[in-house]
Amino acid sequence: MGPWLDSVTGWLAANPQWLAAAVFIVAFVECLAIAGLVVPGTVLLFAVAVLAGSGALSLSETLLLGFVAGVLGDIVSYFIGRHFHQNIRRLPGLRHHPEWIGSAETYFQRYGIASLLVGRFIGPLRPMLPMVAGMFDMPFPRFAAVSLLAAAGWSVAYLLPGWATGAAIRLPLPEGFWMQAGIVAGSIAVMVGLSVTSSLRRHRKATVLISCMGVLILAGLFIGYPHLTALDQGVMTLVQEHRSATLDEIAVTFTLIGEFRNMLLFSILLTTLLLLTRQWRQAVFAGSTLLLTALANTFTKQFFARVRPEVLSDPLTTFSMPSGHASGAFALFLTLAVLAGRGQPPRMRLTWLFIACIPALMIALSRVYLGAHWPTDVVAGAMLASCVCAASLGLNQRKLQLDAIPFRVWWLILPAMLALFSFFALRHLPNAMMRYSY
Repeated sequence: MGPWLDSVTGWLAANPQWLAAAVFIVAFVECLAIAGLVVPGTVLLFAVAVLAGSGALSLSETLLLGFVAGVLGDIVSYFIGRHFHQNIRRLPGLRHHPEWIGSAETYFQRYGIASLLVGRFIGPLRPMLPMVAGMFDMPFPRFAAVSLLAAAGWSVAYLLPGWATGAAIRLPLPEGFWMQAGIVAGSIAVMVGLSVTSSLRRHRKATVLISCMGVLILAGLFIGYPHLTALDQGVMTLVQEHRSATLDEIAVTFTLIGEFRNMLLFSILLTTLLLLTRQWRQAVFAGSTLLLTALANTFTKQFFARVRPEVLSDPLTTFSMPSGHASGAFALFLTLAVLAGRGQPPRMRLTWLFIACIPALMIALSRVYLGAHWPTDVVAGAMLASCVCAASLGLNQRKLQLDAIPFRVWWLILPAMLALFSFFALRHLPNAMMRYSY
């Protein structure tokens, strides 16, 4: 595959006018039934995203192309399943590999709508689940709504890293940037790898291990952030060069969700609903995680008293490290993911955690994009929330595992939180746009 990939990327580098089409086609094929299993779309997608980030396409154009192509791939796969139904097993490829559709069928029958959202981030299931949904005659409006939501998160998770890499390679970055970035990224990768391995093996002390790894990384950031200036300044330069009116509005919308007052109301709402529905232990876990994260963030921010970047036209006067938006967002969404994964297999629990990190990461990145925090601030905030969440879960499960929350309770929690988010976004967006101007 190496020479073939090199020839494709080499041709696209010499003919950048075809890059937009390449991003669209690769994203479409990656989400298309059967083809997505045969073509190494993930590798290709990263490669074309790197080329896009080198100056050929803006971030918004790249994400939009991936989003539209992903939705189109889902729709085509859905109608293939709707047209052929059970005869779909006779299609080329599936005749010789019945396990391809078998695993997706089992997954869909077990988890229903949730399988379309979660399965989007599981390679072998991503291209097959929309076809299976059509095969089982899932109503198209319901399928389309889930597909739009899943494709939005998928385009960010799969295209943003490659685009950012390409943009970083193009810019003249401070000396030592790549070494510092490698140390921070490598530390997080080790933590994620150990977390995944211990969870899949059902290690009895998995939460303790995750919490300890988070504490080590957090301590390293607290001690070493004065020596990570090349990383902070390089990322800040990269981000500020690519600001646009459209991305400003998106970033401000996400940063609104992470405001302390809003996070406080989200936390109170979640804990109260769990108490009202008599989910006592789940309420204790959620309340303790969110409260302890907020207290720890406030204490450490005052202790280190780090000055914020001077990007905003009206700079914020509060201290910078760790980011309260990042810690609050990761605490909230990781708590929701942990509760959603109770009673499910390890792979499903890990997938929920991965999905939960997407909106939390968007809130955290919005702070760097808007110039309100240094990159190491948001990494420290995420690590702080991860430590507290893992420690709180471990303490709550010392003697007995947390039970799964009934679906009727989720149908109460999720609409209430979405309604509260919509209220904040619609009411405060105009004022926030002025506040975060630069």
